[in-house]
Amino acid sequence: MEWYLQVLKNYANFKGRARRAEYWMFTLFCLFFSLFAIALDNVFEITIANIGFGPLYTVYALVVFLPALSATVRRLHDVGKSGWTLLILFIPIVGVLWVFIQLIENGIMEENQYGPCPKKDV
Repeated sequence: MEWYLQVLKNYANFKGRARRAEYWMFTLFCLFFSLFAIALDNVFEITIANIGFGPLYTVYALVVFLPALSATVRRLHDVGKSGWTLLILFIPIVGVLWVFIQLIENGIMEENQYGPCPKKDV
């Protein structure tokens, strides 16, 4: 939960670097909370017809959009890539795979143009 809250606190910080643990733990908690919001939408029967989710999930998705974007940019910084490389996502299949590989790749252990290594034990 600490990683999730840390990303929310840095919701508009597009500078610096984010460790793999920070990014993936935030993503995991987002997945859990999203599924919970979708379940609540269905329990309260407030889903939008033919979509499967409703206003609770929509509000949650809007709230975490900017923190998720900033965490992704900082994660790309950790592997030495610019945040602008996210635009490669517009290339079907290949772009998604390339970005996913960058997100699971180990970060650069020394300081790079985006700042010092975020790992405390280095």
